[in-house]
Amino acid sequence: MSNYSLLAAPLSIRGCELKNRMVFPPHGTTMVENGKSTDQLCAYHRARAAGGAALLILEGMSPHETFDDPSRFLSAGDPGIVPGLSKLSRECQQFGAKVFGQLFHGGASIKSSLDGSRRPVYGPSAVAHLRYGSTAVPAPAALVWEWVEAYGRSARHLAEAGLDGVEVLASMGYLIAQFLNPVTNNRVDEFGGSFDNRVRFLAEVLSSIRANIADDMPVGIRVSADEFSDTGLDSQVVLDVCSYLDERGLVDYVSVIGGTSASASGWIHVFPPMAVPHAYLAGHSAAVKQHIKVPVLVTGRINQPQLAEQILANGQADMVGMVRAMIADPEFANKTLDGRADEIRACIGCNQACVGHRLAHFPVSCIQHPETGRELDYGERRRTSAPRHVVVVGAGPGGLKTAAVAAQRGHRVTLLERSARVGGQALLAQLLPGRSEFGGLITNLAGEVERAGVEVIKNIDADLATVAELSPDVAIVATGAKPRRPSLELDDSAHVVNAWQVIDSQANVGASVVVADWIGDWIGLGVAEMLARNGCRVRLAVSAPMAGAAIQDIVRDQWAGELHKLGVEIVPYAEIFGADADSAYFTHTITREPVVFDDMETLVLCQGHQPVNSLDAELRGAGIESVLVGDALSPRTAEEAVLEGLKAGSRL
Repeated sequence: MSNYSLLAAPLSIRGCELKNRMVFPPHGTTMVENGKSTDQLCAYHRARAAGGAALLILEGMSPHETFDDPSRFLSAGDPGIVPGLSKLSRECQQFGAKVFGQLFHGGASIKSSLDGSRRPVYGPSAVAHLRYGSTAVPAPAALVWEWVEAYGRSARHLAEAGLDGVEVLASMGYLIAQFLNPVTNNRVDEFGGSFDNRVRFLAEVLSSIRANIADDMPVGIRVSADEFSDTGLDSQVVLDVCSYLDERGLVDYVSVIGGTSASASGWIHVFPPMAVPHAYLAGHSAAVKQHIKVPVLVTGRINQPQLAEQILANGQADMVGMVRAMIADPEFANKTLDGRADEIRACIGCNQACVGHRLAHFPVSCIQHPETGRELDYGERRRTSAPRHVVVVGAGPGGLKTAAVAAQRGHRVTLLERSARVGGQALLAQLLPGRSEFGGLITNLAGEVERAGVEVIKNIDADLATVAELSPDVAIVATGAKPRRPSLELDDSAHVVNAWQVIDSQANVGASVVVADWIGDWIGLGVAEMLARNGCRVRLAVSAPMAGAAIQDIVRDQWAGELHKLGVEIVPYAEIFGADADSAYFTHTITREPVVFDDMETLVLCQGHQPVNSLDAELRGAGIESVLVGDALSPRTAEEAVLEGLKAGSRL
C-alpha cells in the first residue's frame, strides 16, 4: 500500500480525468524524423504510460514554418503528423494515461539551421538575443496573425490524432514570452506597449486553439514563474498574465517552470543541475495558485515522491511534473503507488545523458538507466534460456549494471569488489562540493543488484586464482582505471599530487595551487572548487578552450559561476610539461609558447586515467571467457560504463 494519498488522487481538467497527480511534462527527445513521430518516440512514451504516469505532455511542436526544424521538432502544422501521433496516443492511452501535446515557437531563440546556413529569426522586435547572438526580424502584423492561425490549425491536428489536450509554451524566453516581455517587445501596434497589448498575442493564440478543437478538450499554458535573468520577464507580470487568462476562461491549467533561453544564468534553470535545491520552484507555483482558479502543475528538481506529496500537502500545486525523474525511472508512478518507493531510481540531476544528449542532437537517455531512449532494444529484460555462472570483477557503475542485468535475466552472478564499499570513482565524485547527489548513482545500482539476487563479495582483491576457483562460465572485468601520470619535467623539489588524492583528503596541499586539467571534465572543476572553498588560491589551467569543455554546458556554466565567485583564475589552452618548487610550466596548445605560473606551492594533476585491466589477459590466457566493461576497457565516464554494463549483461 502507498502512503501517497494526495499523489494517488484523481484530478479533472475541463472534464479530462487524470488518474493521479504525477505528470511527465514536455521536453525535447531527438526521437523525431522529418517532423513526425517515430517508433522510438512511441516506445519511449509508452514506457512512462505503462509506468503509471497520469498525463504525458508531448514535446514542443512547431506550429509554423518560421520555426520548423524537422530533424529536431515535431511539425504540428503539417497534417502528416496525425498518423504517427495517433499511434503514439493510442499506445499510451491503453494504460489509462492522458496525452497532451505542446505547441512551441522559439521566436528569436533559434540557432539551428536547415541547410547549413543560419536562417533569419523572427520576434516581436529587433532586439539582440544575447545567448544566441542573433537579432530578430520584427514580425509584421500579418505574420503575427498568421502565427495565430497556425497555432489553431496545429491544435486541430493534435485533436485529429486523438490527443486529449493542448499546451501552449509561453515560457523560457521563447516567442510568446518575447511578446509578454517589454524588454524584447517595443512594438507600437496592437501587440506592443501596454500590458493588454503585450498579452494580446497569447490570448489570440488560445482563442484560435479553442476555436479549432472540441469544447471539452483542455488547453493549458506553460510559464516561467521566474526567469532568473536581469532582462527576464518580471515574475509579477507572469502572475498578472495568469490572472488575465484565468479570468477570461482562456486556460484550463497552468504549468510552472523556471528559467529562460535568453541568458546563460536563466538557461541553468530551464534544466537545473544537482547543485540547485530540490523542488525549488514550489514557492513560485504557490504564488501562481493564489492568483488563479484552474489547476497548477509545478516542475523543477522533484525526484522523490516524498517531495511531490509534500508540495501537494502544502497546497503549492495540484499536479507535480517530473521529467528527469521519469527519464531515470519510467516506473516512478507505479512504484510510488504500489508501496515500492524505496525502489525508485531517483534522478541525480547530472544532466549528462538527458539534457546533454538532447542539446548535442542525440536521443535523450540516462546515465543510470541507459534503457531510456533505447526501449526498442532494451525495454524488455529477456530471460535467458541457458543460465550461466557469471563472475563480475569490480563493483563500479559498469560492474554493478552488468551484474544486475545478468541476474535479472536469470544468470547466477557473483560480484567481487576489492574495497569495503561498492561504487568505484562515483564514491570520489560525490565528495566534491555540490556533487553529493552523484552518490545516488551507486545507491540505485546497488539496490538493483541486491534485488536481482547477486552474490556480492567485498574486501577481496580478485586475481586469476580467485576467479578460476569460482569456476565461472564467463568473467566480466570491470576493474576501472587509475590516474594517468604523463611524462613531465619535474624537479625533485616540486610538490605534485593527483586529483584523487585531493578529493579523498590524502594529500597535504599548499595555500597556492595550480590545477592542471587535461580532460576538461568534472574533476578539474570540482577539485578547483574544493580547494578554493578550503581557502587556497587556485589557478585552473586547462588544455581545452574552456574549463569543463567535456561536460554538459548547463552543468559547466553553473560550475563556472561558482568558480568566478570564489576567485578561481582559469587559463585555457594550457598543457602541463613541468614544475619545480614554486612554479608550474605549461605550453600554449596553439602557439606552443610558454605559460608560467609562479608562486605555486602545489601542482594538482587532473590528467585523465589509464585502464586497469591486466586480469582480462590473464583470464583469456587461462581459457576463461572474459569481457571488458567501462574504464577497464577505455577510461570515459559513468554513462559509458553503465551502458556497456547493460549491453554486456544483455548479451550473456
